[in-house]
Amino acid sequence: MTLATALWSFTLVVGLLTLTPGLDTALILRTAALGRRRRALGVVLGIQTGTLLWGTLSSLGVTVLLTASHLAYDAVRLTGAGYLIWLGARMLWNSRRSDTVQPLADAEEGVDRADRLSGGWRQGVLTNVLNPKIGVFYVAVLPQFIPPSAPHFATGVLLTCVHVLLGLAWSTVLVLFAHALRGWLQRPVARRLLDRITGTAILGFGLRLAAGD
Repeated sequence: MTLATALWSFTLVVGLLTLTPGLDTALILRTAALGRRRRALGVVLGIQTGTLLWGTLSSLGVTVLLTASHLAYDAVRLTGAGYLIWLGARMLWNSRRSDTVQPLADAEEGVDRADRLSGGWRQGVLTNVLNPKIGVFYVAVLPQFIPPSAPHFATGVLLTCVHVLLGLAWSTVLVLFAHALRGWLQRPVARRLLDRITGTAILGFGLRLAAGD
């Protein structure tokens, strides 16, 4: 396998993975739909920061510990599950609040601090980094696309950057889509429905992660 072949093959695999709806999609759509552009950008950058971190650690061989040590994997898994369960539960709880009290209540922050790049980045990073399945994915898949003659670390980081670029491109599409529907989604009833759907999805991801599924 040449480097060019490996690059195109990896692009196809992670491209399909990127297009598959999941936790990242739910977070980006929910944040952007509420009109919080800076926070939505922060969530996108945070998620891709996590992806770059997982890919870099995999290229260094560090994430092999997740597959070799049940204790290490379970520690990351349970921490991530706890965070997702908390985040999903907060969204569901906030959806019950009166809109006259806090019209744009966020799962983590109030109105005056809801649209911050740093808050979105932190949420995106935590959501991605605390998901050990991403690390296991890179451990299992990344080495298959690194030609024997190519430098392992540099090629691994290059392939990871391809994943990051695809993620940024697709996230931009999601943000534009959510922005187009923002007028409707910012209605009180729509906001409550959005928080309930997103909160239920995130809570479900957390429970599945806690159960080891």
